[in-house]
Amino acid sequence: MENSMKFNELREKYKEFIFEDYSIKENESEIILEYEFEITGCAKFKPTIKILKKNMKLKDINENKIKNMAFNIGLVELISYWKCTCSPKVIIKCGFLNKEQIDWFKKLYFYGLGELFYTNGIKTNIDEFMEITCEGKEIDIENEVDLQEGYIVPIGGGKDSIVTLETLNLDRTKDFCSMVNPKPVMLECAKIAGFDNEHIIEMYRKIDSKLIELNNEGYINGHTPFSSLLAFLNYFVAYITGKKYVALSNENSANETNVMGEKINHQYSKSFEFENDFSKYSEKYLKGNVKYFSFLRPLSELQIAKIFSRLKKYHQVFKSCNVGSKDEKWKWCCKCPKCLFVYTILSPYLYKDELVDIFKKDLFEDKSLLNTFIELIGKGKNKPFECVGTFEEVNYAVSTLILKLESERKDIPYLLKYYKESFGLIDTSTDITKRLCKENNLTDEQLKRLERAINCD
Repeated sequence: MENSMKFNELREKYKEFIFEDYSIKENESEIILEYEFEITGCAKFKPTIKILKKNMKLKDINENKIKNMAFNIGLVELISYWKCTCSPKVIIKCGFLNKEQIDWFKKLYFYGLGELFYTNGIKTNIDEFMEITCEGKEIDIENEVDLQEGYIVPIGGGKDSIVTLETLNLDRTKDFCSMVNPKPVMLECAKIAGFDNEHIIEMYRKIDSKLIELNNEGYINGHTPFSSLLAFLNYFVAYITGKKYVALSNENSANETNVMGEKINHQYSKSFEFENDFSKYSEKYLKGNVKYFSFLRPLSELQIAKIFSRLKKYHQVFKSCNVGSKDEKWKWCCKCPKCLFVYTILSPYLYKDELVDIFKKDLFEDKSLLNTFIELIGKGKNKPFECVGTFEEVNYAVSTLILKLESERKDIPYLLKYYKESFGLIDTSTDITKRLCKENNLTDEQLKRLERAINCD
């Protein structure tokens, strides 16, 4: 069945998606969020999120505010289940959203699912793809007094969050790092950065097995805006722990579209647009007085790679490959766009011996990666649907490395030779690693820290 036909047939057959209920439970070791969703006539789902308590207590915290935050987390969680049938009606029985909130979530869902719609050949628009109605009661919450200073830094095991951990002025005895479904790589990165177990917030998200069954049976599947779930979850734990800041590690490269001429961005929920949208929404409707921002927003992936190249204690530990993360031991698969991108962006600073020591092979000599390489430099049909940087910085990195190898009279590997012969080098006379993007939400002191980091050659 064609996916576009599947979309229309599923919507006709399964007309309603229901957000039935949610609950918050607490025991000695965990805070547990449970959700109940239903696609009428198809399936019921009960996903859970468990947060290891560490230094958290719900006692003496505003109960209505906690309920409201948990409800909003569920509004993001539901999109992973709704996408199976893309039911035209979404009925929220356990809470209330006004028109402004409904429009806010519809925007997140629509653009956050842009890649899913595109890769499945689904033609729809923001007005028609979903109608949201609410049957629940509004929760009355008040504005919060100022929280204490301090940070929550979400980490995923890659170079970006490591640069934030090492560059932001954190207090390892008071601040926290956080992670969802932590892998050994994430925990090791946190410990290398100086965080003990009591200052590592572990969250465990369990997907309902029925969703996996539907995916395997051929229902609609694809990319969802996971980073928006991280935004709401980390806001929640920051409020509970009394921390004022959630410092993400999303760079300005995340703003670039994957499909030229269309607003289809694999990293939409990492974009500056979403960052600002979430900040305004949380201030008005969550009222926890937590500031959500990305510390690395002024930087490009190339600048982050430059800083990370000096953080050698992490080089044999960090991982970013989504394909390799599915193995029992997280590894670089060395075949996907993410692996080749990370290899390329680090190459001006670590090629060749250090980089090969990390990846265990020279990816620039792998002829099977040619089409992926062409897409990364902007000469293909689309940018790969992965968390990769801009065409400008990839071309700059490649051209810079070629010039360096030529000046040192070293051999030029296959992909770089193909690049020079087919497209020529770009002008690298202006050092693009020295500039800071002005679109950011940092304080002057935070900006100065980044300036010192990128200017430390």
